[in-house]
Amino acid sequence: MPDSELARTLGVVALGGVIGSLARYGLAEAIPHDAGGFPWATFVTNVLGCFAIGVLLARLTPRHHALLRPFLGTGILGGFTTFSTFAVDTEKLLHVQMVVAFAYFFGTIAAALTAATIGEWLGGRSR
Repeated sequence: MPDSELARTLGVVALGGVIGSLARYGLAEAIPHDAGGFPWATFVTNVLGCFAIGVLLARLTPRHHALLRPFLGTGILGGFTTFSTFAVDTEKLLHVQMVVAFAYFFGTIAAALTAATIGEWLGGRSR
């Protein structure tokens, strides 16, 4: 990849990451949770993000605009979804509410995979 193309790609990924991260922060502020409570904001963020990634990958093939997929997928949706917060939330819950921790952990994985699958299916159907 030539330097100018790499610079443009990195730029759109960074810009998208800022947008996605700010959206995630806003959602976390809108849906706070207490220690030991189910982290709904992170759950919703990851499930919505996985759904959107499924739609995006089904709709935007590499022949589309070269910067759109990195901007939307790696940038916005990569910044929006958060495996690190999911892992930290799970670890914290293990110390105070083990049942909630396991429900959160396995529920997030199941819901996120289902959402990505449905998103990809719907995205592929609407072509």
